Amino acid sequence: MSMQPLLIELGVEELPVKALPGLAQAFFDGVIDGLAKRGVAFERGDAKPLSTPRRLAVLLPGVETEQPEQHSEVFGPYLNIALDANGAPTKALQGFAAKAGIDWTALERTTDAKGERFVLRSVTPGAQTASLLPEILREAIAAMPIPKPMRWGNHDYAFARPVHWLVLLHGTDIVPAELLGLSSDRFSRGHRFMADKQVWLSTPNDYVESLKAANVLVDADARRERIMVEVNAAAAQAGGVARITDDNLEQVVNLVEWPAAVLCSFEREFLAVPQEALIETMEINQKFFPVLDAGGKLTEKFIGIANIESRDVAEVSKGYERVIRPRFSDAKFFFDEDLKQGLVAMGEGLKTVTYQAKLGSVADKVQRVSALAQVIAPQVGADPVQAKRAAELAKNDLQSRMVNEFPELQGIAGRHYAVAGGESPSVALAIDESYQPRFAADDIALSPLGKVLAIAERLDTLAGGFAAGLKPTGNKDPFALRRNALGLARSIIESGFDLDLPALLATANAGLAERKVQADGAELYDFIVDRLKGYYADKGVPATHFNAVAELKPASLYDFDRRIDAIGTFAQLPEAEALAAANKRIRNILRKADGEIPGSIDPSLLREPAESELAEAVVAAIDDTGTALAHKDYVAVLGRLARLRPQVDAFFDAVMVNAEDPALRGNRLALLRTLGDRLGSVAAIEHLSN
Repeated sequence: MSMQPLLIELGVEELPVKALPGLAQAFFDGVIDGLAKRGVAFERGDAKPLSTPRRLAVLLPGVETEQPEQHSEVFGPYLNIALDANGAPTKALQGFAAKAGIDWTALERTTDAKGERFVLRSVTPGAQTASLLPEILREAIAAMPIPKPMRWGNHDYAFARPVHWLVLLHGTDIVPAELLGLSSDRFSRGHRFMADKQVWLSTPNDYVESLKAANVLVDADARRERIMVEVNAAAAQAGGVARITDDNLEQVVNLVEWPAAVLCSFEREFLAVPQEALIETMEINQKFFPVLDAGGKLTEKFIGIANIESRDVAEVSKGYERVIRPRFSDAKFFFDEDLKQGLVAMGEGLKTVTYQAKLGSVADKVQRVSALAQVIAPQVGADPVQAKRAAELAKNDLQSRMVNEFPELQGIAGRHYAVAGGESPSVALAIDESYQPRFAADDIALSPLGKVLAIAERLDTLAGGFAAGLKPTGNKDPFALRRNALGLARSIIESGFDLDLPALLATANAGLAERKVQADGAELYDFIVDRLKGYYADKGVPATHFNAVAELKPASLYDFDRRIDAIGTFAQLPEAEALAAANKRIRNILRKADGEIPGSIDPSLLREPAESELAEAVVAAIDDTGTALAHKDYVAVLGRLARLRPQVDAFFDAVMVNAEDPALRGNRLALLRTLGDRLGSVAAIEHLSN
């Protein structure tokens, strides 16, 4: 056997942009899995999926030319069934041997948990890899995630797009295969416009460079790098900086085989339109890259990526500019018309827009959010009058022409219209920030007023959603309550707002009284806290730490976060594990205790030196930690309690808690409860015990 490079290339008509990476990965994985399943050894090296819009490829540096020997075992009947009392074969054994085509005396024996049985062992030579590859390819293609396969011509097979060529080389040899109506060969294809010809491949190792010579970059990483270099160079030529988002870049990477940047421009008058609308049009609709100035403002320049190095770049530029102009003209018309109407007037239409059948109109929701914002604002040092004003205007842009055309501009358009209408900058900014975080990795609102609105908005959405029976089930979450719960929690925690969440949920519930629906506040609190599991897991917080704090159900999520930090610091102390185990033991003892436990420790009932020392240490620790606990200095509290370990260890070593004397037993239980209450004052530290 010997290792030879393997190349598989499936040539197709242009594949869907967003589906291309997944299809390429699935094709690659399918081939790898097929080889592994058949025991064919291969060297993967740094191999990865190769693809362009017109091809899917697998290139492996080494694949064995044949399988190793194939060993098989077929198990037959157990001896008590296979042989009669005289040791002669029964019909069961004879049938098993006949099916195998051998005499029963040639069978071997083996033993498992049930006893001794007959077994047929065989060794066959490994198959040639070339004979296995066609079936491996069929399996790989069948397993690809193609929701709606296409059919073409008069045949039964289907694929994501019609296929046009198949390259299958193992070493220098073509592997014969018939697949999707194609016969394998060694001819790939060059760029559709720049090198529209067959590309002869001598070996798989020629693949990448031969295609590059034919103006095709088969490595998506190479295309990505080329795009970024050319886009940044074009932006620098224009005196600005290119805006390159990951999503836009990935789509462009999967649109072209030979990217070439083209610098374009549009009329400066369009810059009067909110730049977010123009950027949205360029990126979402046309996959262009906007050019910003040093301050982050949009310029009249943008960059398109052509799939060809044109001899007349100016004509390509004109084409891109011609495509974008109508969309920009529409945006400018919508913006100008909205300005004539004004943001305040837009709000009248919200009375006729249903938010949710049980929860009333959007105008009803605005009133509830406004009331909540006025409650929250003074608690966090914001102006309740401005909070009321911002909340009353925050949804008005939903009635604008701009948002109707560009739904992603909710809040953003409102900010622009608020500024144009003479509202204060803080109110205008809060209208925009009330939607933050807009997605998982987005920042929370930055301004105090924006934070207030973001919190109030999500409180009403969550309370209303639960009250209306819209709790998420499985993958269904029509009101995005999970996302809203995490957004609410993040806004509170990351803002450092020490708010009483149950009280705010009660206020939100009170706002629903007119709708005659109510949410379960305790259930809603648990739902919000449950969203924090993933939030803290992403920060590297162990589940045990999260559970230790969650068990206490802190009213303030900011307080929750401080306790998480403190328990993380405490867990690093050498005393942590022992004290966690001791607190777990204390909880178990108290849970099993019969009768009423005294409310305080009676010093006159302390008999053993170890319990006297522990009682003295506990009283001292409580005195020492009282102020820190009141000021929520949880690190200091746990650090001081960690010093109790010697006395706690000595107590459990020397003292019998369940003494026969009821008075002694009750006093020792009171001591343990006093200790346990203080040990558990920051978190249920017993969760840290293995």
